[in-house]
Amino acid sequence: MTATPPVPAGSNTVNPFIVAEGAAALIAFLIEVFGAEDVPEARTLDTDGLILHAELRIGDSLLTVADRKPDWPFTPALTRIYVDDVAAVLDRAEKLGGRVLTRPTDFFGDTLARFQDPAANLWWVYQHAPEAVQDWSADAAGEGEWQADGDEAADWSSFTTPELEYINTSLNEAMRGLTDPRTA
Repeated sequence: MTATPPVPAGSNTVNPFIVAEGAAALIAFLIEVFGAEDVPEARTLDTDGLILHAELRIGDSLLTVADRKPDWPFTPALTRIYVDDVAAVLDRAEKLGGRVLTRPTDFFGDTLARFQDPAANLWWVYQHAPEAVQDWSADAAGEGEWQADGDEAADWSSFTTPELEYINTSLNEAMRGLTDPRTA
């Protein structure tokens, strides 16, 4: 599919939906950390008083948030976001109970960092350098080729750099350390 389907005003083709323990607290966190704008007319409570549907505008994107029900499984969101100032976002996130997982690191012309919010969702935070040319070639990542000749199972060790290794290691540590906020 290459054509963009019609969407309602204010929506994009892809709009993340986060189900979290304590949706109201997560919404407050996102407003403070990312400057999200609450869409109050979209807020809907379920009969049990939990948030069934809430919408936030962040930049040109729409993010939907809902409360996790008592019998629902833990499903952390993994969300990628572009910001103007990675360091400032990480600072605000940490002050509000977030945990930095990947400190700001050069990544193919951008700066990448990651943090976990208090509801245990993971955020990939990027700061794009408009003047940088994103070069996804093996030369941009370091020495070597993306894939060994004819070896479909070749791994990325042939082109890794200390930055890529750190980004990968910090992600693996974060994913292994994910725990349900109810049992943490």
